[in-house]
Amino acid sequence: MELGELVGRRPFPAAGLLLGLTRRCPLSCAHCSTGSSMTTRQEPDAARLVRFVGSFTRENRPDVVMLTGGEPLLLPALVEELSTRARAAGSRTALLSGMFFARSREIPPPVLRAVRSVDHFSASLDAHHEREIPRADVFRAMHRIRETGVAVSFHLTGTGADDPYLADITRAVDEEFGGRVPSLVNEVRAFGRAASWAAPARPGPDAGSVSPCAMAAWPVVAFDGAVLACCNQDTVDLRPAPAHLYLGHVDTDDWATVRGRALESPVLRMIRTVGPAHLAARAGASPDGGSYCHGCRSLGSDGRVADTARSVAAGAAGALLDLTAARRGAAEGPVGVVRHHGCAAYAPLVVARVPAGDGSR
Repeated sequence: MELGELVGRRPFPAAGLLLGLTRRCPLSCAHCSTGSSMTTRQEPDAARLVRFVGSFTRENRPDVVMLTGGEPLLLPALVEELSTRARAAGSRTALLSGMFFARSREIPPPVLRAVRSVDHFSASLDAHHEREIPRADVFRAMHRIRETGVAVSFHLTGTGADDPYLADITRAVDEEFGGRVPSLVNEVRAFGRAASWAAPARPGPDAGSVSPCAMAAWPVVAFDGAVLACCNQDTVDLRPAPAHLYLGHVDTDDWATVRGRALESPVLRMIRTVGPAHLAARAGASPDGGSYCHGCRSLGSDGRVADTARSVAAGAAGALLDLTAARRGAAEGPVGVVRHHGCAAYAPLVVARVPAGDGSR
């Protein structure tokens, strides 16, 4: 599964699932959105995660399961088991790693087995990671992983289109891998450890304007096992979770239940199709002066919002509205998705310059 295919599914509700396996990580990057560290022990119960993924069926399962953390490869046996179970049901799996293991000349066997069990492997690389894991080590490990036949990509992060680091690292990746390895380029957001120094989250749109949110499409399993409808880290960590964004818990719910709640919620349908600001204005709710995401989180406190959403987006008509918005969001392909949600200047890199099947060197 190539990166472009994965990203192209992002606008479709419940087409994917994000699993946070652990908050632990041997790195201490200054921009970490989850605030991970080796002293943070927060992680879902492994047996319950396995049970939850085991509830997938051929008829009812996510297209893509993204394994992340913290550092998921601190739990290589769990990665392998979850990926094997998900793939048995027909899901494809992807893993995002901070590449701590690249310090070694050889990839440790348990880590390599875990990596080989997934359909796509993505390495985080940015100025903060490079202070702990040298670029040359990451490149060497990525060459080794490519040799196993697993599709690979880079997840690059910088401060924006004018960041000289992004210009340098994207050029280096292209030269090292001959244009055959794509990159998803994002901008640092003010979450986790970056909250004290990164640029503030984007302000909300004008009241009433249509600004759909594809980030409310894929359910996210948080580090305490709660399942949320949004991957914004502030939302994932907020307790109590906003009622309209809470989809259940891996201790008590299976995938079919979570998927049903994600797909059938009129409020979530409206967030995905017109955005939280438009929904609030339509409901006559008080405008929220904070960020786009803060405005979304505040929706659950006003009963008029739920009533308005039901009047517009309940039933078959709401399902059609949701699907139409997803198709519109995906119409420009993966490059279009990244232009809207990543660093637009580097969006074309989400597709490899040289096709994966081209064997020339």
